[in-house]
Amino acid sequence: MLEFRDLMQTDWDTVSKIYQEGLDTGNATFETNCPDWKDWDFGHIKQCRIIAEINNKIVGWAALSPVSSRCVYGGVAEVSVYVASKFSGQKIGTTLLKTLISESEKQGIWTLQAGIFPENIGSIKIHKQLGFREVGYRERIGKMYGVWRDTVLLEKRSEIVGTN
Repeated sequence: MLEFRDLMQTDWDTVSKIYQEGLDTGNATFETNCPDWKDWDFGHIKQCRIIAEINNKIVGWAALSPVSSRCVYGGVAEVSVYVASKFSGQKIGTTLLKTLISESEKQGIWTLQAGIFPENIGSIKIHKQLGFREVGYRERIGKMYGVWRDTVLLEKRSEIVGTN
């Protein structure tokens, strides 16, 4: 049975391995090296760090990153969702993202965004299923291993936070 809890520093060994699996695909992020805990912790919002477990084994994680240090963007965050490769195709990513959306609204987040490589069709599909809409396409936005990459920009506005 899939269960959720807060991501803790003590989870980093397993979380970083799942993250590295994503990095190894070449289609999860522009990151090419898995950061250490200190750098990852600094780059992510302290709330909304979620672990997915099956039988007390970590099978995935989700977290939010701030999009800007300016206070006006305090309710806008970027989504990260990663699932261990051997658990892909079991709707864990969908359930993690759904949980992350709910938790983000409890923390006053009114907009979630994601920049996804167009080759990552599964991730785009999951985001759209959960109410994200495509708001743009950034062509040749960054180089990865010497190759220009594009990203699809998606966002989800909360229907309960920031509506006034």
